[in-house]
Order: sequence, then C-alpha cells, then structure tokens
Amino acid sequence: MFARVPLAVRSWPAWWRARQSSVKDGALAATLTALAFVPTLSVIGAQLGDLPRRPADALAVVLTVAQAGPLALRSRHPAACLAVIGTAFAVHQTLCYPPTFASIGFYLALYTAGAHQPRHRRTLAAAVSAGYAALAVVLSWWGSANRISDFLAFYLVLVVIWMAGAGMRRWRAEEAERRRLGALAAGADERARIARELHDVVTHHVTAIVVQADAAQFLVGTAPERAGQGLAAISDTGRRALTELRHLLGVLEATGDDALTARTPGLGSIADLVEQARVSGQPVELAEHGERLPQAVDVELAAYRVVQEALTNAIKHATGRPTRVTVHHRAGHLDIEVTTDGSASVAGSAVPSGGRGLDGLRRRIQLLNGELSAGARPGGGFSVRALIPFRSTA
Repeated sequence: MFARVPLAVRSWPAWWRARQSSVKDGALAATLTALAFVPTLSVIGAQLGDLPRRPADALAVVLTVAQAGPLALRSRHPAACLAVIGTAFAVHQTLCYPPTFASIGFYLALYTAGAHQPRHRRTLAAAVSAGYAALAVVLSWWGSANRISDFLAFYLVLVVIWMAGAGMRRWRAEEAERRRLGALAAGADERARIARELHDVVTHHVTAIVVQADAAQFLVGTAPERAGQGLAAISDTGRRALTELRHLLGVLEATGDDALTARTPGLGSIADLVEQARVSGQPVELAEHGERLPQAVDVELAAYRVVQEALTNAIKHATGRPTRVTVHHRAGHLDIEVTTDGSASVAGSAVPSGGRGLDGLRRRIQLLNGELSAGARPGGGFSVRALIPFRSTA
C-alpha cells in the first residue's frame, strides 16, 4: 500500500503563496494609508468634480482610510475590495473633500479586479460603469464645471486600467497553460525514454533466454550434456537480466552526473554483450579500430544500445548466423556497424517482433545529431550502422 500524503502537506505551496500575497497586500494598504496623511502628498489625488472644497473633518479621515485600507484584501476578495473603495471614493468626491493620495487605491482596486476577479466579471464591470455614471450625474447636479467629454475621458482612463488588469489575467492563464503543456510534454518524453531503456534491456535478455530454452529443449533427448550447458546459460542470462534491470532502476533513481556516469553502460561493456550473444549460441566477432577516448554519458550509452539492439535482432531473426560487430573510433564521431549473414526475415524468427527497437534507437541517435541506418544487405543478411558525433565530457 502507498502512504497517502496529508492534504495539509500537498496544499502547503498554495498556502504559502497565498500567505505571501496577503502580506504584500497588507503592506501596500498600510503604506498607501500612511502616505495619504503626509502633508506633501495629501494634495495629490483625483479631483473629479472641481467643486468648492469642504474642510476636512472626521468623516474625511474615515473616507481616506476606506480608500486605502481595503487593499489588504484585494487579492483574496477583489470585488468586495473594489466595492468598498469605489463607494468611499464616490462619497469623498460627492462631499467635495480635499484631494487625498488615498484615491490612488481606487485605481489599484480596479486593476486588481480586472486581474484577479474569477467570476461575474461582466456584472462587476457593468456595476462600476453604472456607479460612475451616477457619480457623474450627482456631480453635475451639484454644479460641477466639467463637461460630458471630461467625464468620458476619466471613464476611458478607468477602462484602460481595467483592461490592463484583464490583460495580465490572460497572460497568467496562458503562461500557466504553457507550463502545463510543457510538463505534459516533458512527462511524455520521460516515459518514452524509460520505455526505450526497458525495451532495450528486457528484450535483449528475454530473447536470449527464449532461444537458449528452445535449444535446450531440443537437446534434452539427443545431447544431455549440451542441454545442461544450455540450462546453465539460461540461468546465467536470467541473472544478467536481473542485474541490468537493477542497474537501470539505479540509473533512473540516480541524482547528479557522477552517479549517472557510474551506473550507465558504455563502450567498455560492448565486449560483455558480444560474450552474452556467444553464450546464447550466436557466433559473434568483435573488431575495434582506433583509439578509444572517454565520451559523454549519452554517447557511450547510445553506442552500447546500438550493439545491444543489433545483437538482439540477430538472435531473434537469424539465430546461429555469423554476426560481426565493428567499432571505428574516427575523428569526431563513432562509426558502429553490426552485420549478420543469411536471411533476416522476421517470418522465420524464433521470437515475435514488436517493431519498436530500431525506431526507438533511431530517435535516440537523432537526439545526438547522429544517423542510424538499418536494412537488408545486397548479398543477404542484415546490417545496422550508426554514426554518433563525439560530445564533450564536461
């Protein structure tokens, strides 16, 4: 049974982000409220009606705080924040109190509603528009010298602020969607990579076991000693398969380049592959030309998988046919060729073919800017050849 992660643990990142947002909003509200009572800044603010000013009193202080304090809740309750600040702004303008720096809170609340309000956005925008129209009518009735064009210009400013918030909301949604699609693509790539590794490991050893088991079954009545050798080979191949599966799991769990390098098979392990194929009854010759130099982990692993897949196909489709593995260490790239004599027809295979090995191998080589070619030879048999560019080991 898998242990279930407590809900509190799973929701910790979201809680922490909400906590940080609340702290920032509270700091913004406190700062704006304090600045509203600084004498040099108190005269900076919206003055919509241009009516004779009324001296500030206790109600003016309350309305000033009401235009800045609710910003502490702007991220969690944007509609309520805009409603309180908008009402305080309208009353402050209607009662003709002196301008206040706290009126900036109305613009911030409007932007926040455009950016964070999740539902009923059109209803909220209509309510703000209706409230502003009512405020314009009241100010005109009180004797404001502003014309309709002046009120419309201020309304257009409010529309621009709202649209800026709405644009930020769309950008965040698109960014979240890009991250989600990127995570899905990365997960698919990782699953494909793991599937290729499992295919290469499991198919190679299971194919050898099946061929050895068929041969041992045939030799039981005719050559018991050779049958015993075949059974021993099966046991040895099974142990190798388990070892390499554990090795693969170690690679998947490894963290850091050093751990990955230590656990990944490379060019030095090709001789082991050839020996395993020989134990399975496949006559294989190995020839290596040039000086072997240390390569990057992915280059070493790709070379190993090329030989492994080619030998697996030879055992499956051309059992007992002579096979040659040739590795050339050339200037700037590896040249690996595996050829098998005789027919490479799948119809005569001892083991069914899934057809995924060469395709996965070709994708692996292409990721390294290399080339892979595989096909029947003109004189019969089959050939697999890979050109893998060198990469820095740094």
